[in-house]
Amino acid sequence: MTGRILTERAEAVGTILLDHPERRNAISADMWSGLLDAAQSVGAYDTIRVSVIRGAGDTAFAAGADISQFGERRSDSDANRSYDQSTAKANAALANLSKPLIAAIHGFCIGGGLAVALNADIRIAADDAQFTIPAARLGLGYGAAGIAGLVRLVGPSAAKRIFFMADRFGASEALDMGLVNKVVPKAELDDTIAQWAATIGANAPLTIRAVKAAVRELARPEAERDFAMVDEMTRQCFDSEDYKEGVAAFMAKRKPDFRGR
Repeated sequence: MTGRILTERAEAVGTILLDHPERRNAISADMWSGLLDAAQSVGAYDTIRVSVIRGAGDTAFAAGADISQFGERRSDSDANRSYDQSTAKANAALANLSKPLIAAIHGFCIGGGLAVALNADIRIAADDAQFTIPAARLGLGYGAAGIAGLVRLVGPSAAKRIFFMADRFGASEALDMGLVNKVVPKAELDDTIAQWAATIGANAPLTIRAVKAAVRELARPEAERDFAMVDEMTRQCFDSEDYKEGVAAFMAKRKPDFRGR
């Protein structure tokens, strides 16, 4: 079994499931390709306002890339180049989703699994979550682009702590360093994810899309930022039916009914 990526839709929420529980959802080469397809599929549905990514079973979000394939797929730098291209495409597709992406993290979140979680806009962890990037214990190189995402989130010092130590740390430390947004008892993880997804999904999609685009551009090198695109998306918010509905609902003290247009 090399695992698979499943997608589900329930009203306004799209779910991407890492389904390889017999290997703690370790991400195989086929699964990296599946993540690319899943991100494109979720992004294509206008009815989906919020996306969630999670691991199957009760043990792990994802216990890293599938090391059993490294002898074949990453035997040397030449072989690794093709592997890295596949993972980069999958991670970029997740990071560039126009809809908010929430990572529901429980159990092991290791290496490539943590890299996947970093693509989410929000990370909510169960109190049993365990994090590590074991590159320094395997002797493998980690590309600058992958390290940059972690540095932007937790800062240089915490990023170096994660890479240099290559140890496991828990959900409370992850929260302290800003790696996750919230920690909840494991029994409450599903309900918390559902509540956050429902709250986000009820808000104005055009506003959220514009904010997500702005944050993404701010993370780019200054010379590469496209604020004209963000300005256009902001203008679309003010010209939308949703803006009129939001103001009317506020004045009438009722919940708005946003349509994304």
